[in-house]
Amino acid sequence: MKIMGFTQKIILGVAMTLGLAGAVQAAAVGAAWDKAPNRINDMGALQSGAKVFVNYCLNCHSAAFMRYTRLTDIGLTTDQIKDNLLVTNSKIGDTMKAAIDPTQAKAWFGVNPPDLTVIARSRAGAGGTGADYLYSYMRGFYRDDTKPTGWNNHVFPNVAMPHVLWELQSSMSPGEYDQTIGDLVNYLQWMAEPAQTTRKNIGIWVLIFLAGLIFLTWQLNKA
Repeated sequence: MKIMGFTQKIILGVAMTLGLAGAVQAAAVGAAWDKAPNRINDMGALQSGAKVFVNYCLNCHSAAFMRYTRLTDIGLTTDQIKDNLLVTNSKIGDTMKAAIDPTQAKAWFGVNPPDLTVIARSRAGAGGTGADYLYSYMRGFYRDDTKPTGWNNHVFPNVAMPHVLWELQSSMSPGEYDQTIGDLVNYLQWMAEPAQTTRKNIGIWVLIFLAGLIFLTWQLNKA
């Protein structure tokens, strides 16, 4: 009986620890994540998302591992990139660098805005994929006059980032804004791994080849 009592205490202690850890994690995550639309193969959506990214996100955030020339992979021409997406004195072969000075950014926001090249992969968690997180986060801002920026976020409570898309959101219907955020998130997802579609297609053909090879080997062995 003493052994059983000790075992029960151990089990109860572990359960309480896991429960507390789960509660802390849930509190840290904030609101539940919505499922992001998957338009990773929609060139129009990716181009729309790229424009939103350059016009709004790139003011403070960099994408230091993405070059402007790579945008030709989503159907944009070199002239379209030069005329519509290059900022400041950037050149077509440059990486996407933020317009803001990092020192100023830290002074204004308290932290340096993170690089967004692989943000769609790094934010995956128990709540869903990185795309789900970003889709929910960008739609989770609300007015909060107690915060220095005047904004707070349901998904990331007490976030230092202001709602940079509030003017865009106010000019759109809820459905249009969700569509725009979906395009932005799909672009971020593509940017995190531009070759992902090619990789998946190659993987499918490799599996088909292996299946055929196994079948042929089985037939030869049977003969």
